[in-house]
Amino acid sequence: MLSALGHEARLAIFRLLVKAGAEGVAAGDIARTLNVLPNSLSANLNVLSHAGLITSRREGRSIIYFAEYGAMAGMLEFLLRDCCNGAPEVCAPLSAILDGTDNCASACAPSAVSPQ
Repeated sequence: MLSALGHEARLAIFRLLVKAGAEGVAAGDIARTLNVLPNSLSANLNVLSHAGLITSRREGRSIIYFAEYGAMAGMLEFLLRDCCNGAPEVCAPLSAILDGTDNCASACAPSAVSPQ
């Protein structure tokens, strides 16, 4: 999953799908929004799909893509548990988000999210 997201274009696609929510985004709209060529988009969507980070559904002539929030949450939980082992103070603010004692409002605010 991390390897799939380690590519700038794939990360941009995934971020777009996460922000789109349950409605998803049609492949053509992804290409137009991110100014990506169709063949590059197809290859990147394939990598993200194989990593389990996105799914798709055909609607008429369009293919709608969706972020897999469960996979994303599992990856983030793994990183928190694995990387913070032995130094819980490092992940304490993030752990509060995972266990529901924080609502993610401050961590997910636009000013707190890096544009990279």
